[in-house]
Amino acid sequence: MDRRDFLATIPLAAAGGAMSGSAFGSPEATREDETRATASNEAVPDNLDFASALQAAEAIRQKRVSSVELTRRVFERIDKYNPQLNAFVYQLRDDAMAQAKKADEAQAQGRSLGVFHGVPVHVKESYAVAGHPCTWGLPPLRDSKAPQNSAVVRKLLGTGAVLIGATNVPVGLSDWQSYNPIYGTTNNPWDVKRTPGGSSGGTAAALAAGLGYLSFGSDIGGSIRVPASFCGLFGHKPTLDLVDMQGHLPGGVSAGPGFSTLLAVGGRSREARKT
Repeated sequence: MDRRDFLATIPLAAAGGAMSGSAFGSPEATREDETRATASNEAVPDNLDFASALQAAEAIRQKRVSSVELTRRVFERIDKYNPQLNAFVYQLRDDAMAQAKKADEAQAQGRSLGVFHGVPVHVKESYAVAGHPCTWGLPPLRDSKAPQNSAVVRKLLGTGAVLIGATNVPVGLSDWQSYNPIYGTTNNPWDVKRTPGGSSGGTAAALAAGLGYLSFGSDIGGSIRVPASFCGLFGHKPTLDLVDMQGHLPGGVSAGPGFSTLLAVGGRSREARKT
């Protein structure tokens, strides 16, 4: 059994089982959930749940699946698994479905929006997303709202990707676990009693569980690389200053740090060669 089969059938299946039944809703509601899940499974090939971002983009390009179908499928998986993982701190459901619809309309007109056309992605909560929290896990910033998108978010959207939300971090991005008093603790999908690492732990837990196809973290002393190791993913800390850090500050302040730091922006995915 490989890693994908393991993730698809063992720890998260157990977590999903813990969520079903009367404690989480009526039998009628459970049957309705199962019906919706079955409909989604029919629309989205099962092998796309743990596909790479480029494989998902190719499936959309070849019209094996639409962006709306794929995005809806990811949100259904988030509904099922995130309560046990606590990987996402907020979700952009309405915006994401609107982006996915625009991606499908563009494809119908023969236009490509970029290399990740219609692919659901997410970012670490430390990146400014206009109008949404950018707390860095710091309680005084609980009610912060970023004034505009960070450079990373702008560039990601420029590739045609569909932004579905942001993921959890430790306080001040300063730990190899992912707990803070605002959002709580993120758990590892391989074993929910263990940590996914930090500080980009929410992105790692989400990707390892098949909740999205690509994410961006940040790294000084292992904040991308440690969670990648803990969760069985690929994580890359690039050359310093290679990626624009604008908008990666507490509160979503739109300025950059103004000087070179040890902090670098980096991507994370399930496969290095097929990001």
